[in-house]
Amino acid sequence: MTIADRWLLPDGMDEVLPPQASRMEELRRALLDLYHRWGYDLVVPPPVEFLDSLLTGTGTDLDLQTFKLTDQLTGRMMGASADVTPQVARMDAHSLKRRGPARLCYCSHVLRAKADPHQGGRSPVQVGVELFGHAGLEADLEILRLALDSLATAGAEEVHLALGHIGIYRALVQAADLSREAEAALFEAIERKSPAETEALVAAQIHDGAIARMLRALPQLHGDVEMLDEARRVFAEAPAAVGDALDQLEALCRGVAEAHPDVTLYLDLADLRGYQYHTGMMFAAYVPGYGQALAKGGRYDDTGQAFGRARPATGFSMDLKLLATLVESAPAVDGIWAPAVAIDDAVARSRLDAVVAHLRADGERVVLALPGQATGPAEHRCNRQLVRMGDDWQVSPLA
Repeated sequence: MTIADRWLLPDGMDEVLPPQASRMEELRRALLDLYHRWGYDLVVPPPVEFLDSLLTGTGTDLDLQTFKLTDQLTGRMMGASADVTPQVARMDAHSLKRRGPARLCYCSHVLRAKADPHQGGRSPVQVGVELFGHAGLEADLEILRLALDSLATAGAEEVHLALGHIGIYRALVQAADLSREAEAALFEAIERKSPAETEALVAAQIHDGAIARMLRALPQLHGDVEMLDEARRVFAEAPAAVGDALDQLEALCRGVAEAHPDVTLYLDLADLRGYQYHTGMMFAAYVPGYGQALAKGGRYDDTGQAFGRARPATGFSMDLKLLATLVESAPAVDGIWAPAVAIDDAVARSRLDAVVAHLRADGERVVLALPGQATGPAEHRCNRQLVRMGDDWQVSPLA
């Protein structure tokens, strides 16, 4: 190992340097202020939890993403948080126990054992909101609008919103009455958008002609809002839950178009992302130039059941690191340069310290020069300076 190799970071881990770190912090504050204005309360989940709590009800995907370690105090296995959403569900169900709707937001570092091409690197800063305790369409629409407001706050342009509803696929496969193995094979074929494989599996496993026809058509049902008219014709004989899901999607599209008419809507009724997790509408927001979604979310009812309190739930999450790359912004050149004063010049030093303290209390950025330093005001983003006027100090512009 060379000296240079010694300081390499593990794959998928990154550090954030100036000025990007400042941009992230500005965006974090702006987003949390936005959520506060919408009535969401901030929570801070722990970085690690016992595995039997952390992985409850989350499925194998999160298990594979979780770094595991042994608690030296108890000998029990713990895991580093790889996704904040299940933790917030536990907090709502077990710790807060609020009556009625609960609106919670968060911004926390998470750690993942493997990089996920759909979720960024291994050490994202996850920011998002969760709305518990309301099963109606109003809660889903609030989450969608807030996600789009969040992207606007981050400077996103040309947003494309992909909408789906897992209830359509669930209702069809339930009506098909497939074995677990057959359903798993059909799921993989539809998820991969493989018409030939879907056709073969449907022909071999499903004897109800109407259900078979609808499942064959499912992978082709994607497009803009007008596609819903075709979907209603295809699913005319479907279980009532399918019609309900289509009604919900239509209402959500209408609500999004009213609040964000500049957003391009795209529907995909065969989107099975998060099948083991989501229970209703699902969405992902994209912008040109980014190969992954900037915001992802949807409905995931009853996650809190494992913690003793089943609750309707809907929400979304984003990676703050990724969001902070949307806008290239240099830090402001708006500081005051205070010259170095010899430490034995007690009078001048005391008066300078008092002036600097007063300026900082007023919100000014003041950089105190150190004796002999090679850098000057420009390198420290200062456009003004403190100039000695007799026994006093005055702020004046830099040439």
